[in-house]
Amino acid sequence: MHALSNMDLAAAAWFLFAWLGFNLLIDVSPLRKKTLSSAMETYRRGWMRAMSLREVRIMDTSIMSGLQQGTAFFASTSLLAIGGGFALLDATERIVQVAGDLSIPVADSRALWEIKVLALMLIFAYGFFKFGWAYRLFNYASIVMGAVPQQGQASDEVIAKMAAQAGELGVLAGRHFNRGQRALFFSIGFLGWFAGPYVFAATTLAVLLVLLRRQFVSKARAAVLLGQYPNLGSADKSGEYTDTGSSNPFT
Repeated sequence: MHALSNMDLAAAAWFLFAWLGFNLLIDVSPLRKKTLSSAMETYRRGWMRAMSLREVRIMDTSIMSGLQQGTAFFASTSLLAIGGGFALLDATERIVQVAGDLSIPVADSRALWEIKVLALMLIFAYGFFKFGWAYRLFNYASIVMGAVPQQGQASDEVIAKMAAQAGELGVLAGRHFNRGQRALFFSIGFLGWFAGPYVFAATTLAVLLVLLRRQFVSKARAAVLLGQYPNLGSADKSGEYTDTGSSNPFT
């Protein structure tokens, strides 16, 4: 810890505050209902309800397979990034020497460089565990989805209950996937630390602002909300939605 200056400690504290604070804002605070992630959770639940009314569910299984593949890709990427971190640790002395010769503003001591690399590897490890658990949850959701009876094979109450269970598993999987992605996004801001604490603080702020914009004022959020789903209505037995005039057919 003696290798870290007061500015390094302050920048690291700001990074943790920004990352944890953003997670709390999106997942726990009252403002979470206004986020893009919350809107997509509504669609995840609605998707499972619509799925339960369809006789042919090939489209639904294809979508679930795509979600699993995307999650597996990010999990593999996190592992590769951790491997890259070990390579950086192995080449610490050479990197510090080259940086000094070229006057590149990176860590000027072996201890400081190793602290930064190890911290970056911890971020990737956190992301891997989140992606790994999200992949497992998507797997559980697909199993429950496959167990949802078709119309006429069980009571409407049983079908609706099992569809809701699949929807909640999908929501949980999405939340863990989002947290894993946030770890990767904030790891980009963390790279600024290799150029010094002031750059570290600036890159952390930049990443935070980008993520806040995406959740609250992005075009994606506007497209998803569309006036709180005025044209979705309620699903009939074919799984298609008809306009009922409800402001939110999924609640």
